[in-house]
Amino acid sequence: MRCLITLFHAIVPDANSWSRARSFGLAALLSLGVGATFGPGDAAAGPIDTTAPHAYVLDFQTGAVLYDKLGTERFQPASMSKLMTAYMLFDALKRGDLKLTDTFHVSQKAWAMQGSKMFVDIDTDVTIEDLIRGIVIQSGNDACIVVAEGLAGSEEAFAERMNKKAKEIGLTDSNFVNASGWPDPNHLMTAKDLATLAKRLIEDFPEFYGYYSELEFTYHGIKQGNRNPLLYRTGSGVDGLKTGHTEEAGYGLTASAERDGRRVIMILHGMQGMQERADQTGIVLDWAFREFGNFTIAAPGTVLGEAPVWMGAEKTVPLMVAEDFLVTLPRSERQNIVAKAVFNGPVAAPIAAGQPIGELIVDIPGMPQARASLVAAKDVSELGFGGRIAAAMMHFIFGSS
Repeated sequence: MRCLITLFHAIVPDANSWSRARSFGLAALLSLGVGATFGPGDAAAGPIDTTAPHAYVLDFQTGAVLYDKLGTERFQPASMSKLMTAYMLFDALKRGDLKLTDTFHVSQKAWAMQGSKMFVDIDTDVTIEDLIRGIVIQSGNDACIVVAEGLAGSEEAFAERMNKKAKEIGLTDSNFVNASGWPDPNHLMTAKDLATLAKRLIEDFPEFYGYYSELEFTYHGIKQGNRNPLLYRTGSGVDGLKTGHTEEAGYGLTASAERDGRRVIMILHGMQGMQERADQTGIVLDWAFREFGNFTIAAPGTVLGEAPVWMGAEKTVPLMVAEDFLVTLPRSERQNIVAKAVFNGPVAAPIAAGQPIGELIVDIPGMPQARASLVAAKDVSELGFGGRIAAAMMHFIFGSS
């Protein structure tokens, strides 16, 4: 039978009071089964809008989507798709296929490539580390072609590899036809896919992510600054990733920032100028940190409720989460969350500690539900033969276990 128990409707404490509340206040509410009622909460997280046609904001730790404006609509990503080129190069380095000191040769095609450039010389060899900086900092189209030809033999073959890898890492609506983001009606991504790609870059290659925070790089005697405007903004917390611009696509930015241990990924795309891009991305990023926070709703060792047991030596089994349950909440709605335990019950004995029993589901105003697995907090043995007979009779007569 599907069972649902409302565990609490209560305030989630702020960061300063949380440790005490977790061990006493909130735990007491749960263990006593008290439904705490509070007055009306503040308004939902302050509204935000942006002039960018496409926008997507993601909490890195929880995966919560904080803002979605046409996040799954395809567009030409311009140089933001160089993130995929970098992913392919970092992947080859991590597998051991390459070393940072290895070199790739510069072809006629790479040397002649227009647009933003690293200014590589034809028929020379460039180290992998210089090419990384040429792509990440200088946004060099020529560097992208050097990497594509070095890894796959041709840019066309490299694009096929990009598409295969993209599907493997969770990009569902992207199609790559070149390594640089050069305008092409079939070279397409979505803001959601860019967020997924940024997250994977940070998670999969922490040893290489630092390149994205470097402010300048000099190659061939030409010094170029990082094009990410938020890297230069004091207090932004931004430490990567990539801008993009073409006449067809407009101005875009995929950025990641960390403040007080919390990381946010943000994509804005399709703006009309560099200043608009800098202003709009700063406004949206500040909003994401100001209006939302991450809170530990439950932790291992804290009993959240009891599930009835069938044919067990004990009538109930305590439930807890297996790991810290971190949830992104609108700061103004912390007092309005509702948590429920959902499981199929009664749970048949024997039950082992750590055995999955059901789900902890948290209803958050204005956001999708947050879910975590609920497990048994201890072992519950099965009744002996006589006990099982007696329990069966009790159930037959009284309808209880």
